[in-house]
Amino acid sequence: MSSRNQSHDYSLRSLQSLLGVSRRVLSGLIAAGFVEPSRGRRNELRFTFQDVVVLRTAFQLQAAKITSRKILRALAKLKADLPEELPLSGIRITAVGDTIAVKTGQSQWDATSGQHLLDFEVAPLRGDVAFLDTAPRTLRSREQQAEEWFALAEQLAGSDVVGAEQAYRKVLELADAPHYHAYTNLGVLLCETETRCEEALSVFERALAHFPDDALLHFNRAVALEELKRYGEAMEGYERCLQLDPAHADAHFNLARLSEIRGDQQGLLRHLSAYRRLIG
Repeated sequence: MSSRNQSHDYSLRSLQSLLGVSRRVLSGLIAAGFVEPSRGRRNELRFTFQDVVVLRTAFQLQAAKITSRKILRALAKLKADLPEELPLSGIRITAVGDTIAVKTGQSQWDATSGQHLLDFEVAPLRGDVAFLDTAPRTLRSREQQAEEWFALAEQLAGSDVVGAEQAYRKVLELADAPHYHAYTNLGVLLCETETRCEEALSVFERALAHFPDDALLHFNRAVALEELKRYGEAMEGYERCLQLDPAHADAHFNLARLSEIRGDQQGLLRHLSAYRRLIG
């Protein structure tokens, strides 16, 4: 698969830490040509986010108790047997007992022996693994791809902010309909980095164009405005949140704090009282 148009943000060491995959497995995947790392300034290997997705598959196969030797042998044979016009992102790999099963379209086979598997033979799956890159619609719909990217974003959010951001953006690109949770989570992710609150604000405003009466989106937009010190607009956002959801305690708390900043003691007491009532 080509990764020439993507930024190479990961080192070999960071991949090992992120994925928990041994250096031997990573080296084998690289040698087999499944990923195409670039070289950094010091000639070190650098990997793309797409590479991370492919290598994550090796990690999940290990978690399904497939030995490193079998993973390497199966992936090497798989690469040799796949037709050139079928991208690796268009295949599904699952651990079936101690067998690595590969599925493309309606076909399913043992990655090591090359023998085709019948549906009843692959019923008791242990750990479903999928390459999450953009695949032909005949293999997976855009909506299925979007949900897979969202699942990956959720998994990465706690350990890899860059990867999670890219995955959420991929969801928004692929989803057939506006994806509420991808908008919300991406905006929150960006807002947690103080220097990116403008970007977060843009994400929330795009989301509100699709979900204009969602209280949480108005609240999150107001938080971004507050971080940008646009206090008047932030207060309007919190007030709109409360119009839509009068029981939103945090909106009252933030309004109390902003009222204090603006010297509005009456507003401070009113919203603080409402906050205490709601959480009590």
